[in-house]
Amino acid sequence: MKKNRFVLMKFIKLCFKAYKPYFVILFFDSLLKAFEFVFNAYAISILINYLETSTYIKGLACGGVIVLINLCFYFFNKLLLRFREPMETKMNNNLEQKIMDKLMNLDYEKLEDPECLDLKERARMGVNNFGAINRIINNLFLLMQNILVIASLGSIIALFDYSLIIVLGVAILINIIIVLLTTKETIKFYNELIPINRRFGYYISTILDPTKAKDYRMYDNIADMMKNKYIKYEKETIKEFSKAYFKYGFFETIQKIISYLELFFIYIIIVRRVINNNLSIATFSLYVASAISFSKCVISLIGNTTGLIECKTYVIPLIELMNLKDNSSDSGNIKLEQEIDTIEFKNVSFKYPKSKDIIIDNISFKINKGEKLSIVGLNGAGKTTLVKLIARLYLPTSGEILINGVNINCYETKSYLKQISTVFQDYKLFAYSLMENINCQSQEKAYDILKSVGLKDKIDSLPNGVNSIYSKSYCDEGIELSGGESQKIAIARAISTDSSFVILDEPTSALDPLAEAEIYENFNKLVKGKTAIYISHRMSSSVFCDKILVLDNKKIVDYDTHENLMKKENSLYYKLFNLQAKNYLK
Repeated sequence: MKKNRFVLMKFIKLCFKAYKPYFVILFFDSLLKAFEFVFNAYAISILINYLETSTYIKGLACGGVIVLINLCFYFFNKLLLRFREPMETKMNNNLEQKIMDKLMNLDYEKLEDPECLDLKERARMGVNNFGAINRIINNLFLLMQNILVIASLGSIIALFDYSLIIVLGVAILINIIIVLLTTKETIKFYNELIPINRRFGYYISTILDPTKAKDYRMYDNIADMMKNKYIKYEKETIKEFSKAYFKYGFFETIQKIISYLELFFIYIIIVRRVINNNLSIATFSLYVASAISFSKCVISLIGNTTGLIECKTYVIPLIELMNLKDNSSDSGNIKLEQEIDTIEFKNVSFKYPKSKDIIIDNISFKINKGEKLSIVGLNGAGKTTLVKLIARLYLPTSGEILINGVNINCYETKSYLKQISTVFQDYKLFAYSLMENINCQSQEKAYDILKSVGLKDKIDSLPNGVNSIYSKSYCDEGIELSGGESQKIAIARAISTDSSFVILDEPTSALDPLAEAEIYENFNKLVKGKTAIYISHRMSSSVFCDKILVLDNKKIVDYDTHENLMKKENSLYYKLFNLQAKNYLK
């Protein structure tokens, strides 16, 4: 609880940093509305007093002034609203950008952590589904507005009649209880809805994911299962909403009854005082308006306060998400401005967070500048994990990785990553132009790079060439590429940078044999003499590499050239290479 004590303060600070002018406008808006509220509580009594004590003309003039002042209030309220709405959008967009930046810079391990994924979902649901951002800010300034009004009207009521204070106090107390009960039910409803909403979200994302569309179309039982689960979650959601709205309706009915009873007793008390003390109609009007306005503002104040407490529950996950450690916290101070000359693993072991299983166990090896290294091993041997460690997506559990003789963690993250380009086996292309996908600023350079990976004919056939948009997600003129063509785009992206080190993890798995042979033949030319690590289940890819690192049972069992390893007839490499060769000869 202690760590969440200042959540609202941290949230407001986050929003304030996102766009400060929005808060300035809200401050003046609250002052104006508070002044308008108090003025109108007095206005009717002032008008009645003029009508009772002055001429008809003066009374009419007073009424005109009141109307004119209210027109001014209306004008300034509309003017502030015109400024406020676009500023609110700007603040929301800036805050969303901060959240996106945080997600993009989170430590990679967090993105594979179920607890972090759940936190992200709760943060998204609280902000988007429950509108916590605008509700908190609006409640905060309404709170300030109501405090100003209560302070102005409270002194009048306190001097009038103690019994009026008792009636207002009892009504306020009952309203506090009702609001607290409503808030408790809302928070309970929110917590019960989260798991159901996550299941709904998974169903919708599955339906919209084109990579899963073939499977649920080909197998009726899968489609029926998904539909039945959707119907089940729908019934659960409707049930939860029905229970919640029944309780909300009950509490709202009680609140209305209390407000009417409160109004009834207010009239009785004030009428009695007016008759007994021979007070004027203007005085009667002032006290009635003040009492009713005071009561409304106190109830509104209670609603604002409980609204802030309720919304606090929704933004706790967001604040926790923003407080998560990101990769900038692991960034060293040394800028890597020269090329990578050596990469050395010294007694490196690794296990994934919250896992007891060792993935890489005490391995040591060294790569020199310009060398081409092939990493070979059975599934689960730790090949991809090894390159994730080099890419600083994970930190070693023990041991150290040295880049140019310096611990990898001592380098500033951005400068280090500029020296590395990758093609992971689960690479992704984006719904932008082909030129943007390979991160190239020049059309001529983009064309040459795509040509070098065997996409010349494809690019020439496209009406917009390298400016063609990949995917039809956002553009009707977008193009669809085969798996092999997409993989060539990913390879082109890796070789387009000025990095000195290239990681290729299963870069030709989707290519046909001819395209793969072309990539292999031009491999050294493609990587332009850069240091390279190559991972592939196709053993023929190891032939053109300088050295082969063989992983087995989490350890390095061989580290040598292809020629030398083929002399070891009992080695894992020899068996794997010949096994594949036999299959190709059949």
